Amino acid sequence: MLTEYETEVAREMQICNACRYCEGFCAVFPAMTRRWVFARADIHYLANLCHNCGACYHACQYALPHEFAVNVPRALAQVRRETYSTYAWPPTLGRLYQRNGLTLALALSAGLALFLILALLLNGALIHAPLAGNFYAVFPHRLLIALFGVVFGFSTLALAIGVARFWQDLAPGAASAPAVIEATHRVLALTYLDGGHGDGCNEADDRFTRIRRSFHHFTFYGFLLCFAATIIAMGDHYLLDQSAPYALASWPVVLGSLGGIGLLIGPCGLLWLNLLRDPVPGDPQQRPMDRGFIALLLLTSVTGLVLLAWRDSNAMALLLAAHLGGVMALFATLPYSKFAHGIYRAAALLKWAIEKRQKEVLI
Repeated sequence: MLTEYETEVAREMQICNACRYCEGFCAVFPAMTRRWVFARADIHYLANLCHNCGACYHACQYALPHEFAVNVPRALAQVRRETYSTYAWPPTLGRLYQRNGLTLALALSAGLALFLILALLLNGALIHAPLAGNFYAVFPHRLLIALFGVVFGFSTLALAIGVARFWQDLAPGAASAPAVIEATHRVLALTYLDGGHGDGCNEADDRFTRIRRSFHHFTFYGFLLCFAATIIAMGDHYLLDQSAPYALASWPVVLGSLGGIGLLIGPCGLLWLNLLRDPVPGDPQQRPMDRGFIALLLLTSVTGLVLLAWRDSNAMALLLAAHLGGVMALFATLPYSKFAHGIYRAAALLKWAIEKRQKEVLI
């Protein structure tokens, strides 16, 4: 049996299937036209194909005050929120973060940071003479590997289980190389944040702008640069026997700094748009999840950049504890935060790339 939100999506898709004015917009509408009946898996698939650009809402002749009250972006956003908790593992954590994302994110970050600060106090290492950025003199390398190994391992496992369940329900069929290449391009370019017509998204009103796509790019590639910096640092440590601290001109520091700046610009912009955006075509209940993820990204980037600037000061240990607390909270919540939507959306885009190459029309 469909939920209230899934039923609403099925109703609106039937209307859209009869109208088809928006067929040339994003991938949602051509995927919709291949179906006459919308089962739960189809609804979750279409919900995650949607990038919530808002173009179809402003173009719709059946939106309020019409009696049909069609609002496709909101209906799909509400189901998309259900997706995150439906497929989350374990489900309880998904529901908890969904309702209290911002509070939980900040509380977890503060709690982990305070735990690390307490450990430093017990060891008398909270304030010390400058150590030239030698973080391992504060927290041993093996301790950090153990802490982050557990957190990252759990998050990877939880996210993999959730996406595998989602992918199994989609029943996409075999993926060809051209389909994988197309889906990868759509993901990396954030193609459908241009509204499907190249003009961009609608934010506060019906005017088009590409600014949300730009802020998403700063966030996405900032995260990748930080991740690349971590991988290179691990390679330097284990393969080249080069331990931290690294020089300011080294690859780990340069990539991490650029990534930190990207994670400062992008999330700040996304938070501004989140506060500015017209709430009608969105899902207000998703805001705690959205803002919780943004807050952790900002906390991670700000503490990381401040730590880099003050790594040779007496406050380095305190700044390091704050940064590590934020990073651990970020990774611990990845399977339940807005980060997961990127993975589910990538799966939906791959499903669409496979499906559009199939000749038969689904029913």
